[in-house]
Amino acid sequence: MRSTMQHWPLTVGAILNHVTAVHGARTVTTLGDDGYRVTTYRELGHQVARLANALRRLGITGDQRVATFMWNNTEHLAAYLAVPAMGAVLHTLNIRLFAEQIVFIANEAQDQVVLVDASLIPLLAPVLGQLDTVHTVIVVGDGDTAPLAASGKTVLDYETLLAAESDEFDWPVIDENSAAAMCYTSGTTGNPKGVVYSHRSSYLHAMAGCTTNGTAIGAIDCVLPIVPMFHANAWGLPYSALMAGADLAMPDRHLDAASLVALIESQRATVAGAVPTIWNDVMHYLEREPGHDISSLRLVACGGSAVPVSLMQAFEQRHGVHVRQLWGMTETSPMATMAWPPPGTPAEQHWALRGTQGRPVCGVETRIVDDEDQVLPNDGESVGELEVRGAWITGAYYLGQDESKFSSGWLRTGDVGRIDAQGFITLTDRAKDVIKSGGEWISSVELENELIAHPDVVEAAVVGVPDERWQERPLAVVVARSGARVSGAELRTFLSDRVVRWWLPERWTFVEAIPRTSVGKYDKKTIRARYAEGHYQVSEVRD
Repeated sequence: MRSTMQHWPLTVGAILNHVTAVHGARTVTTLGDDGYRVTTYRELGHQVARLANALRRLGITGDQRVATFMWNNTEHLAAYLAVPAMGAVLHTLNIRLFAEQIVFIANEAQDQVVLVDASLIPLLAPVLGQLDTVHTVIVVGDGDTAPLAASGKTVLDYETLLAAESDEFDWPVIDENSAAAMCYTSGTTGNPKGVVYSHRSSYLHAMAGCTTNGTAIGAIDCVLPIVPMFHANAWGLPYSALMAGADLAMPDRHLDAASLVALIESQRATVAGAVPTIWNDVMHYLEREPGHDISSLRLVACGGSAVPVSLMQAFEQRHGVHVRQLWGMTETSPMATMAWPPPGTPAEQHWALRGTQGRPVCGVETRIVDDEDQVLPNDGESVGELEVRGAWITGAYYLGQDESKFSSGWLRTGDVGRIDAQGFITLTDRAKDVIKSGGEWISSVELENELIAHPDVVEAAVVGVPDERWQERPLAVVVARSGARVSGAELRTFLSDRVVRWWLPERWTFVEAIPRTSVGKYDKKTIRARYAEGHYQVSEVRD
C-alpha cells in the first residue's frame, strides 16, 4: 500500500520560498566597521535572485561548483540560498587552511566561480593563479582588486554585478537527493576530504535544529552563528534560522570578545553557536569589563572540542546563560548529539550529563565498536570507537577517498569513548590522540577539562609523549591567566583530588598560546612535534 501524500522535495529552494513568503519582515543584521547593516528576508530574497541571475550569466547552468571565501555576513547568506536553489553546488572554502590545501580542494572540487570578501583578498590572491578551473572572482566590499586581476582571472564587483540583474529568477525543481553544498574536513592528517551535503540532508538537519532536543530555534529567536559559515555550514544554524523565521545576527570578521558581546547586547541574540575557545574569551572579557548584559542568550550550542563543565557553570551562575554541548563533525552536517539531561534527572547527576557529548537527536544512530569491529554494550563502561549513521551523515567522501571509514555501513568517527544506558556519549579522546600508559588509557580530554577548572588556567592541552618506563605519559601544555603565578606542582596537586593518581602528568610546560587547527581545535600533532623538537621548556614534577 502506498501513501496518499504529495511528493514535495525537501530542498534549500523550499526554505528560500518559505522564509521570503512567510517571514519576509524578519531580518539579517551584519556587524560592519561602521555599524550594522540590516536586511529584511524579503530584501534578501531579491538579492538571492539577482545573484542567481548573475551566476547564470557567468555560465553556472548545472551543478557546477560556486565557491565562497567569506566571513559570516549577509552576502554569504545570499550565496547559501542562491547557489543550491539554482541547482549549483555551494563550496565553502576554509580561509584558515594552508595555501596548498586551499589549492588542492578548489581544484579537486572544480570550482568555477569564487565569491571573496575584499578583506580576504590578501589570502586568496597568492593562490588564485593555481586554481585551475576558476574563471571568475566576485569581490564583496571595497578593496584593492589588482592582486586578483594579476592572476588573469575575470574579477567583478558584487554590487555592480547584481545591480544589472532582475529581482526575479525562474527557480528550477531540484531533486532533493542532489548535491546542495560541499565542505572539506580540516585536513589535520593528509589532504582534506570532501563531504557533499544533499538538499534533503540539509533540510532535515535544519528541521532537527528547530526541535527542542536540537538547538530549539523558533520564530521568536535571534540567532548568532559565530562558528564560521565555512565550517560545516555554520553547524546548520543559518538554515534553521531561516526555516523558523528567526532573525540572524552576523559578526562578519569581528570575532573578538568585545565585538561579540556588543553584538549580543545590541541585537538581543537568543541562540548562538561557537567553539569553547570563543566562549572562554567572552567569559574572561566579561570578568575584565563588568557591567555587560548577555542574558538575552537562552542557549549557546558549543562544540568542536570538549566543553569544560566549569565554563558552563560559570556562564549559568554568573550570567544566566545555558551552554550546551553539541557534538558532530563535517561528516555529520554536523549536529549529531546534544547534551540535554532528561526531565527528572537528580541534581547530583545533572552536571555529569551536561559534561558529556549528549545523546543523538532523532535521525542519528550511534554505537561503539572495539578493535575487531565488535559492537560494545551501552553500559557506560565499555570503551571503543564511536560510529554513527543517519539521515544527514555522509556515507562516503567525495571521489571515494578513505573508503575504510565506511566499510561497515556506519561512519567511523575516530573518536573514542563510551555510551551509557540512556544513550549519553562520553568521548575520552580522538583515536590518534589517546594516551596509552603502561597498557592503560588516559583521557586527555578529561585532564584538560579538569585543568581548565583551575582559576589561573585559561587553556590547557594534554598530549601523550614517549616515556621509557610507561611507553607514554601525559604532557600538560598550559596557558596561565595574565599576571598569575602558577606552577606544574600546584596544578598537579589541584588535579590529585579530581582524577586517579596514575593519570597525573609529570611533564608541564607553560606557553602564551596553544596551536590550533583551522577549525579552532587544539593541534595536538603540532604540540607533539614541538615537544619532540625541544621547542618547549618542560619542567618535571614527581612525588
